[in-house]
Amino acid sequence: MAARNPQTPYIFGIEAEWLAAVYLRAKGYRILATRFRAAGGEIDLVAKRWNTLVFVEVKARRTMDSARTSISADKHRRVAQAARAFLARFPALPETIRYDAVFLCPNQWPKHEQAIAELDLN
Repeated sequence: MAARNPQTPYIFGIEAEWLAAVYLRAKGYRILATRFRAAGGEIDLVAKRWNTLVFVEVKARRTMDSARTSISADKHRRVAQAARAFLARFPALPETIRYDAVFLCPNQWPKHEQAIAELDLN
């Protein structure tokens, strides 16, 4: 039996984020940051389209349903922490701020869902 490479999930995650970024770019988004880490949280992608700033969670699983259910309330809290840190770097806030997700699974197109949850930015 071959030994499992401990970096495999990490590499899979990087590839999923890259694919999600390509997909969002094709939809007209500009990627501002990838794997943004601050304040104890991480945001997979930060994107902008028109006057909307979007914090994007990327989930790759075997099925779309398992990808959707894999984002916990604790993950929402950690994304909000990092989002507050990201926004603190800008003098003016964008018109709209959203928390989206891109779900990926084998043999299907990526699925972009907008406004998956409210972010506590206070």
